[in-house]
Amino acid sequence: MPAPIVQIDGISKSFGTFKVLDGLSLQVMPGEKLALIGPSGSGKTTILRILMTLEGIDEGSIKIDGDELYRMPRNGGLVAADERHLAKVRQKVGMVFQLFNLFPHKSVIDNVTLAPILTQKTPRAAAEKRALELLEMVGMADKAKAMPAQLSGGQKQRVAIARALALSPKIMLFDEVTSALDPELVEEVLNVMRKLAEETDMTMLLVTHEMGFAHDFADRVLFFDRGRIVEEGKPDDIFRQPKQERTQAFLRKIIAAGHRV
Repeated sequence: MPAPIVQIDGISKSFGTFKVLDGLSLQVMPGEKLALIGPSGSGKTTILRILMTLEGIDEGSIKIDGDELYRMPRNGGLVAADERHLAKVRQKVGMVFQLFNLFPHKSVIDNVTLAPILTQKTPRAAAEKRALELLEMVGMADKAKAMPAQLSGGQKQRVAIARALALSPKIMLFDEVTSALDPELVEEVLNVMRKLAEETDMTMLLVTHEMGFAHDFADRVLFFDRGRIVEEGKPDDIFRQPKQERTQAFLRKIIAAGHRV
């Protein structure tokens, strides 16, 4: 068996008096496609933000591809990671956000090439060649010179996916990437993610309320509530035969709201 590419052991995280993660442990295997579902405030997005070091942890430990994330070796022991260590480990992880986060004053291709040029010292010509390949993959090559303001929400999100891929991460995180889109634009983004899932061996963690897509996309589904994993299993088991009453109640609400499961 290969070692987990993500190893989370007993992490907790609070915002003030609100405990958003409560002793969470989780393993993700290389190449696994994982869907995180559950009510708002259950801790799903916080996990992704912690893996990107956008939030710290109060206790516990995380390893990314064998490397401690929030601690680093020193004098035979482990000490709190400095920014250099965080940046090194974080390069293995890419994230696509709910609200795109494109730089409005930079063209599409400049948005995609910026991080490889700055953080990996990639020569501009090589970065642009790779960017055009990625934009082609997400169906946006013809918009390479466009500015973000000229794009639809779905187009912006596809550029954001290309931008995250430009750093060649081993792990991709998707945080509600369709929730800010008009309904008719959702499918074009989901199609890009389907293509990624089918054509690459990249490890992918997806936080979503698109239950039908989660069912089709994931190797494993985790249902979160109050900072803990209440139930996990294969998509058919979670969506067709959930064992926990809390999972059953959540899915009943989703179906009543008209969503496909």
